[in-house]
Amino acid sequence: MNNYMDNAFSAIMPISSIELKSVRKSDIDFLYKLLLERSHNENISHKIMPTYKKHSKFVMSKPYKKWYILYYKNQKLGSLYLTYLNEIGIHFKKITIPDFLITKSIELLIHKNTGKRFLINISPKNKKILKIVKNKKSKLIQYTYELQNYLIL
Repeated sequence: MNNYMDNAFSAIMPISSIELKSVRKSDIDFLYKLLLERSHNENISHKIMPTYKKHSKFVMSKPYKKWYILYYKNQKLGSLYLTYLNEIGIHFKKITIPDFLITKSIELLIHKNTGKRFLINISPKNKKILKIVKNKKSKLIQYTYELQNYLIL
C-alpha cells in the first residue's frame, strides 16, 4: 500500500502522520472543548450544552461501538465515532482542516472497522462535510426531519 496520499499533497504528506487512537479517560477535556467549539449548525444530537460532569459521564459510558481521537502530526484535531448501526460521526477543531484530512480520516475509520455499509449523518448546514461526502461516490438515502410541537389535527 502506498504510504503517501494520491493528491496534490502526496509529495509532502505521509499518511502515517494521520492516526486514529481510541478515546480514553484522559481525552475527556479535549472532547469537551471540541463540543464547546461546535456551532448550532453542526449539532444534530443535542440542543442544550451538557455540563462538564454530564459530558464526562457520557464519554465514560462508552456510547459508541468505536470512538477515536484524530491525530495529525501528533496533534489532536478532532474525533470520529462509529455507532452500533455503523453510523459515522465526525467533529473537528475550529481551525482550517484541509479536505484531504477529512477524507483520509473517514477512510481510516472505515478501514479500521468491518462492515459492508456505513452511514454518515450530516447537518444540512455543514456545507464543507456535505461537499466532501458528495464527492466520494456516496448515495443519498434519506432526508430526516425533526418534528417539534407537531400537532395532529
